[in-house]
Amino acid sequence: MKIQNINPATNEVFAEIETSTEEEIRQKVADAHLAQPSWQELGVKGRIEILQKLYEAFEAEKKALGDLSTKSMGMPVSLRDEFDIEAGLHYFKGYLDNAEKFLSPEISFEDDVTINTVYYEPTGVVASITPWNFPFCNFIWGVMPNLVVGNTVVFKHSEECMAFGQLLDQIITKANLPKGVFSQVYGNGKVGDILVHQNIDLICFTGSTAVGKHLYNVAAEKFIRIILELGGSAPAIVFEDADMDKLSEAVFFNRFANSGQICDGLKRLIVHKNIREKVINTLAEMLKTKKVGNPQDSSVEIGPLVSTKQVDTLKAQVDDAIAKGAEVTVSIDSPKTGSFYNPTILTNITKDMKVWTEEVFGPVLPIITFETEQEAIDLANDTIYGLGGYVFTENKAKAKKIASKIKTGMVSTNGALYLQPTSPFGGCKQSGLGREHGKYGLHDLCLIKVVSQEK
Repeated sequence: MKIQNINPATNEVFAEIETSTEEEIRQKVADAHLAQPSWQELGVKGRIEILQKLYEAFEAEKKALGDLSTKSMGMPVSLRDEFDIEAGLHYFKGYLDNAEKFLSPEISFEDDVTINTVYYEPTGVVASITPWNFPFCNFIWGVMPNLVVGNTVVFKHSEECMAFGQLLDQIITKANLPKGVFSQVYGNGKVGDILVHQNIDLICFTGSTAVGKHLYNVAAEKFIRIILELGGSAPAIVFEDADMDKLSEAVFFNRFANSGQICDGLKRLIVHKNIREKVINTLAEMLKTKKVGNPQDSSVEIGPLVSTKQVDTLKAQVDDAIAKGAEVTVSIDSPKTGSFYNPTILTNITKDMKVWTEEVFGPVLPIITFETEQEAIDLANDTIYGLGGYVFTENKAKAKKIASKIKTGMVSTNGALYLQPTSPFGGCKQSGLGREHGKYGLHDLCLIKVVSQEK
């Protein structure tokens, strides 16, 4: 069976990739088990030496990776190098630079006769599954921390960017990783389901909450651990004293960049009623400066959605909102061919609308107003998700206070970036389990063992 990869800017097929068979998947898991002990025995320093060569191989192929990223899912060339390719390399380097420090043994107890030492050992063989919205960065996040700690990985990329996965395979093969340390399977969700039912020790999944719940059940039946980074409906609370320039910049990056296809992106704007018109006018002026179109055009800042399926889902959510009384306050024209959707601002939002209750994965921003601080907090937390959150106020004490009351794994104040290789990334509620990045993320991938010795 072959799966087609389609350029969302034109809706033309540009690649057909053969789906992995169950026997191929089983063999790759077996190879990963054979490779894991020797990969572990290299130690952190030995693994870093090998992975540094892989980093350099990716660095040398940045243009090819970027071009195929844009072709696969439509991220504009004006954004993709910084937010996908360079971002992925930044994280990879961050893992390599900090691994020894974060994975070094720690003394947890010591007295006159006994010393307890904590060691961070590999878990084993990992099934890692990632989505399409940042083809390179998601791969780096899902695979490289596991390799650093000494796990071996069988990886599945989204069926939307399997051609991109093939390029990754080619680069990794040239870098001469030991056989079985990393391998890749190709296909849709059925292939992913076959993979997680193999003899694996850990599941790392980034994607929808619905699939995450299924995999949680799989992990429970196998009695293995799972790291889940799932959906989000990040609120942004905008107080009266908010700086409009900071707000405008942050809203573009976190809502409209990558056509709004960002898991922890700003998805619900909660604005003090006294500045409602000011905020709408500021964001409208900002959107008017952004060009929507062919992502290969370097002047374009907003491209297509990944597929017509994604467009249909977004259209249904917006139609539902309009039918229930929402108003399209701003709508920026986009091309009529390809998987485009007009960047849109919706007002008169009520809490029964899909754009409020569901994750909106596209360039649509619903705006709702509040009067009191407690009302703003209640609106922010009125969601099944808990991934990202945003606060805009020039009062630093208030920002810190509100951040502590928003039930999410991460909060940005005034657009400050929390995305760093040394900072934890992850959510609560139905946005997932566990953390990625930094010592927190690396430790979640390890067997944490204490050894007690006599002095």
